[in-house]
Amino acid sequence: MSNFALRLPEHVMTQAKSAADEDKVSVNQLLVAFIAEGLGHRRGLKEIRARADRADIGAALVLLDQVPDVAAEPGDERPTS
Repeated sequence: MSNFALRLPEHVMTQAKSAADEDKVSVNQLLVAFIAEGLGHRRGLKEIRARADRADIGAALVLLDQVPDVAAEPGDERPTS
């Protein structure tokens, strides 16, 4: 396990202490969980962007052109603006 000195604005630390109390965990546990969650979110977004960069838009449009034009099933209708 590594140590890292983290400087937080006082209002952020106040919110973190309050959230940790609500969740009945230490501030350290709360912040580690938030950091891990944020890093996972970031990694997921990077993966989505990488997959989008590899996409073949032309091939996708060809597939979409093959979709039959049928009415939506009940509950799947597009919302009206």
